[in-house]
Order: sequence, then structure tokens, then C-alpha cells
Amino acid sequence: MGRCCPIQGKTRGNLSRMSAPPTHVDYQLSQLDQLEAESIHIFREVAAEFEKPVLMFSGGKDSIVMMRLAEKAFYPAKIPFPVLQVDTGYDFPEVLETRDNWVNRLGVKLIVASVEEALANGIVVDDGKTSRNRHQIGTLLNALEEHGFTAAFGGGRRDEEKARAKERVYSHRDEFGQWDPKMQRPELWSLYNGRLHEGEHMRIFPISNWTELDIWDYIGREGIEIPSIYFSHTRRVFKRDGMWLSESEHNPTKANETVEEKVVRFRTVGDLTLTGCVESEADTIEKIIAEVAVATVTERGATRGDDRFSEAAMEDRKKEGYF
Repeated sequence: MGRCCPIQGKTRGNLSRMSAPPTHVDYQLSQLDQLEAESIHIFREVAAEFEKPVLMFSGGKDSIVMMRLAEKAFYPAKIPFPVLQVDTGYDFPEVLETRDNWVNRLGVKLIVASVEEALANGIVVDDGKTSRNRHQIGTLLNALEEHGFTAAFGGGRRDEEKARAKERVYSHRDEFGQWDPKMQRPELWSLYNGRLHEGEHMRIFPISNWTELDIWDYIGREGIEIPSIYFSHTRRVFKRDGMWLSESEHNPTKANETVEEKVVRFRTVGDLTLTGCVESEADTIEKIIAEVAVATVTERGATRGDDRFSEAAMEDRKKEGYF
């Protein structure tokens, strides 16, 4: 018989088994690490499955985070696909500068699809009323067809606009580049169906499950370079339709509009004639995170004029082929 141990009458053998260290460390990934891992998995899946992917890269915060994720997904190799920007001709200079810095640092091929050139070549028609932002649709579809891209990564997030909440990670587009929200494929257990017929392509959304706050947390954690206009600065602006818009030669003021100097920052960037800014003192990542954490309106809802034309403005553009 084994000798009894004085501790609770247990035998020495039993005590030894009770106090043995665990054979593995039990740990959990943080929320950001889980989001990052999911996005990297999507990038690798698409690169393996599709013949000619491309990353749509505007130089805004969401596309910059996607660039960082793609960099991590294929490191130490280079990103194995080009990046595509649809240039309205009305982009903020600070955004274009940051775009070029990223492209040069990573050594990726940049393709610029110019709305200006599309108008000049008759690819899209200017009726004098349609915004440059909406002209991006025809310009983008032409660039995808011209280069034969079968998958295009986009930076859409489900929290930024209700039409984008209808998207799948793999968003099927027909031979005309159009999106039908009723004909999207199920993605049970994160299984993606990338099969295509001739002329069709997929839009891929690796950061679908991220929020604006996640994006800023990740930018802060990774020390990512972003355009300076995301931070508070003094700017000459005027108010139109409840938004502060930048003074610019492309954005002439109307009779009842007055230009003022304000301390502002941008929550999103795009066509400067339609992209508003918000009054803010947030000049650091930490202050932006604190500001976004209590925001009750998404960045598009607060500062994008192209989403205010109608309740279904974004959905209508997406059906036509928008990002």
C-alpha cells in the first residue's frame, strides 16, 4: 500500500499528478489579432484561387490598412498583384502623396484609372450634372475589363453604410460588373465560392468585419502612415448641406456660402467636392480613437455628400458597379 501524504489524505502519487504543470499554454488572440488573421487568410485564399487579382487603393485609411494586411500576408515576398486607384482628378494632394509613399516603399505596381481620361475618351459621358465620384463607376469597370482582373479587393466595411452590410466577403459581379444583393452566394463557416463564368469577376472585402474603431486601433498599433488630413488642422472651409467642405478651385462657393477658417479633420477621404470634414481637436491617434469611440454617426453618413442624394444612394451605385 502506498504511504499517505498528510495533505488531505491524498497519496503522493495522486498529489504528483494534481500539481503537474499543464502540457500547453491556453491563450486567446485579441480582437485585433483575430481580425488581422481572418483578413490575411482571405488575401491568401484569393491569391491562390484567382488568376488576376488587384487591390483597389485610394490612399485612404481603409485601403492603407488593407495594404498593410497584404504586406503581412505575403512577407517576405512582395505583394503578388498590382494596386489600382480610380483618380477623380479631385483627390486631396495629401492622399496622393501618401499613396505614392506606400507604393514606392513596397515596390508594387500602381495602375491609375483616370476619370479625366475616361471622360476625354468617351468611356463615360459627362452630362454636366453627374459628380466625378459617380463617374468612377464606368472608369473602374473599364479598367477591370481592360486589364482582365478577375478579383478586386475593396475596403468596404459593414458598419460604414447599410448597403455595404449586405455584402459578402466574396461579392459576385456579373458580366456587366453589376451587383445583385439577392444573388450573392452563402458563406457558411467562412467557405468562399469563387467560381466565375466568362466576363464575371469578384469584389473581395477582407475587412468586412472591421469597424471604424478597429481600423484606428490597428493604425495605432502598427504605426501605419496615413494622410495628414485625418488629423486636426486649420483649413479654409464653407458649409453646404450641413457639411464643412474645403475651399478649392474645383469647389466654388455659392452666393450664400461664406469661407471660414476652422480647426477640422477628415474621417474619410475621397472626391474633395463631396467629402466633408468635422470640427475636431484630435491631432493624435489616441485622440482620434477617443473621438470615434463616442461617435453616433458613421464617417460616410457624417461627411460624404454622395451618400445623401437618396436613402438608397450607395446601394444604387453599387448595383451599377461601384466599390
